Amino acid sequence: MNKLRTAARQVEFIGSFPEDPPVLGLPEVAFVGRSNVGKSSALNKLLGAKAARTSRTPGRTQLVNLFRLGEVAVFADLPGYGFAKVSKADRDRWKSMIDRYLAMRTDLRACVVLVDGRLPPQGLDVTMIEALGTYEIPTIVVATKVDKLSRGERAKALATIEDGFELPKGALVPFSSVSGEGVDDLWRSLSDVLG
Repeated sequence: MNKLRTAARQVEFIGSFPEDPPVLGLPEVAFVGRSNVGKSSALNKLLGAKAARTSRTPGRTQLVNLFRLGEVAVFADLPGYGFAKVSKADRDRWKSMIDRYLAMRTDLRACVVLVDGRLPPQGLDVTMIEALGTYEIPTIVVATKVDKLSRGERAKALATIEDGFELPKGALVPFSSVSGEGVDDLWRSLSDVLG
């Protein structure tokens, strides 16, 4: 088991921050995605703990939530974008918070973009991935909810996502918070990016 994954056993919730989260002096990975993509569930499956708050109501993550993995890394759970039934002012505030975070975090080493494996590439996800390219932030794209696809649907859906985001073949990580599929692959990708 790699050092990063071992450190996840010592996960500590640092806090929720509306802006300018504290700098912890460790390599940081941000998790972003649409409000209904299952980001908090994926984080909990990855960390093996109820670290992130989950809800049946999309858009519950409204602040930047920081989790320290021992003395190895920090995971940042950013507000979801798109689906949540909130005011335009709240959506604009969340977008501003995400933009500021991406532009200002000097310890940010990678961003995990979670997309719904059942859907073709969505405009907001394309915009996010393009923004990360502008900031030159290494990006790992994870397709969630693949357990809800039949065997026949799966290959076509994942190929559509890879093509739509112009990902190298095999770069997309299929993931299920229910079955645990993709957990090992995501840990490997994170370890590669963090060195």
